[in-house]
Amino acid sequence: MTLLGHDDAWRQWRDAAQGTRMHHAWLLAGRKGVGKASFALSAARELVGANPGMEHHPDIIVLTHGAKDDKEERKRAEGKPFELARSIRIAQVRAMQQRLNTRPTMGGRRAIIIDPSDDLERNAANALLKSLEEPPAGTFFLLVAHSPARLLPTIRSRCRVLRFPTVEAARMENLLADLAPGADSATRAAAITAAAGSPGAALAFVELELGDAASFMRTILERGDDDFTLRGRLAATIGARPDRERLQAVLDLARAALAEKIELGLDDPRPVIEAHADLVRLTGEQPTYNFDAGLLAMEIGTLLANAATASERADG
Repeated sequence: MTLLGHDDAWRQWRDAAQGTRMHHAWLLAGRKGVGKASFALSAARELVGANPGMEHHPDIIVLTHGAKDDKEERKRAEGKPFELARSIRIAQVRAMQQRLNTRPTMGGRRAIIIDPSDDLERNAANALLKSLEEPPAGTFFLLVAHSPARLLPTIRSRCRVLRFPTVEAARMENLLADLAPGADSATRAAAITAAAGSPGAALAFVELELGDAASFMRTILERGDDDFTLRGRLAATIGARPDRERLQAVLDLARAALAEKIELGLDDPRPVIEAHADLVRLTGEQPTYNFDAGLLAMEIGTLLANAATASERADG
């Protein structure tokens, strides 16, 4: 994927790499989908001097979500689809620290990528802090963070921050036209709105084919849904057994639709703001609660319908 908005991050990284005392820990901060993980891997490869033809370099260690449990680990070992854990665990950090007791394999530098670092479980974060406080010579940490505030302040304070900006709508439109030429203009527009400046999120929305869902949401928010017909259609577009990624995208779409409504300058925006707050709560609960997809769709539709009715009364 073409990565947009990385010029300043590369300038800062390469200026530091050419200096005599490069900072040992970097926090790559920005919205999910703006390309932070891709930057981290490319920067790590530059740092350790990886040859272009070498797919996996022994001095680049990546910590990310592993298999959920032993059963899922066996599935992964067999090449089958497996369920990911919701956090990066202390055992993964401990295993990485064992590697740090040895010298780098192919040179004088080693890169540790933690993606996303804001999903470190508490004990894992505390364990990582010890490595950040006393880093081995030649070891550099790249912490990818979608929500840096979730990191321990003591971790943030030990990192130099690289910020990755969101991308303006016009550049997003050009990107989607190149990478998703089969998507119609309505789907691309919905994806750009919901992604809020994240190219990766916009592409995910297009690939999930949520254009119809976005259309139903917008219609409910404009005129309500007295007979529940639109809510039923919304549930059908989401599907009976959507995966976590699809549910997350649906919630993001609904929040984006309400955010657009708020920006219109309503006489009384409070009902729309309250609906948006409820959707933020649902979004936070979705990764850990086992929501029924149909009931969740009805709840989203009801929040949108209530916001539409309240807005009509406020507009007089």
